[in-house]
Amino acid sequence: MSLIKTIRNNTEAVIGETELEDRLHGNKPLRVKLGVDPTRPDLTFGHLVVFNKLRQFQDLGHEALLIIGDFTTLIGDPSGRSSTRPVLTKDEIVENAESYLDQAFRILDREKTTVFFNSEWFDKMSFEDCLKLSRKMTVARMLERDDFAKRYASQAPISIIEFLYPLIQGYDSLVLNADVEIGGTDQLFNMLVGRALQKDAGKQEQAVITMPLLVGLDGVKKMSKSADNYIAFTDSSKEMFGKIMSVSDETMWDYYRLLLEFSEEKIEKHKAEHPMQAKKHLATSLVGQFHSMKAAKYELEQFEQVFSRNKLPDDMPTFTWSDLVGDAPSAPLFEVMAQSELFESKGAIRRLVQQGGVKIDGEKQTDPNLEIKPPQGEQIFQAGKRAFFKLVG
Repeated sequence: MSLIKTIRNNTEAVIGETELEDRLHGNKPLRVKLGVDPTRPDLTFGHLVVFNKLRQFQDLGHEALLIIGDFTTLIGDPSGRSSTRPVLTKDEIVENAESYLDQAFRILDREKTTVFFNSEWFDKMSFEDCLKLSRKMTVARMLERDDFAKRYASQAPISIIEFLYPLIQGYDSLVLNADVEIGGTDQLFNMLVGRALQKDAGKQEQAVITMPLLVGLDGVKKMSKSADNYIAFTDSSKEMFGKIMSVSDETMWDYYRLLLEFSEEKIEKHKAEHPMQAKKHLATSLVGQFHSMKAAKYELEQFEQVFSRNKLPDDMPTFTWSDLVGDAPSAPLFEVMAQSELFESKGAIRRLVQQGGVKIDGEKQTDPNLEIKPPQGEQIFQAGKRAFFKLVG
């Protein structure tokens, strides 16, 4: 396979492909840029799609420029948003950035990665510098962005600072003399601004590579923390295995393609299997990558024990009555479950119970206010398909 075909694999679009092909055959390693804004402490499998492409460039001998957008996070990337993002404090951004780097190097080659924080150059800019940069873009051009156009048409607020975001992202490429920038399809406009700024400065324009947006666990929306349909790099092996097993049969093949980077030929072989078997292979492979194959095989055994053989998992947490409710003679079901700290919130527990997703000793419960008393012996609580805990008196 030619170099350019290798690079194009699993991409949506390559802008400046002819120039990129010429550079790939040159003697100089390319500077390949990826920017991430540390808005949350965890990277998700959605990030893994672009990290895989960046690692591919590294394997071909090129240099990865990983931009931690500590300055741009103060603005909030408006891409794909219908409203302004909440503003984080500088301390929150620093903490998230440290976490991002720890996780990024699970995929990237540390020796071939140069890390930049874009506050390095933006903190030095004067207001006059900012005004000069603003002259490079018109309001009409900004409104070509689909998300801005929709918000403008619906009279949803768009702050001036959000208008500046594509310019700021593009300026990163200008400062770093990026040869290539990669990102999701929702980043296309921003990355093209980088090309425009480089051209205006008389520099060689970066090639732009867009990657597909990974569909989340709901099988509908793109994977994101805000949609609560994500798998995080930092999920436990149990959480990660269970989440992967919950994806639809249709979505599974995108995960094979974009996360495991399987060829169509290899995917076809797995399509010949029973979907459940193919999904177990997917979950085992990804858990093995982020944890270990030993952990992956253990989670497979636990999954099969619970779902295939209708047995209880060996590793469920155990609580005593006093652990959860102290000396109280009884407590509502939702409160007992909440005190286990295994669930997101009391509201989520109430909804789960009302929807019939909670069982006690195999019997479905529908009343979140059901009074629970200390068990004589032990009780097994099951919430959904994956959460179990044991309560003893």
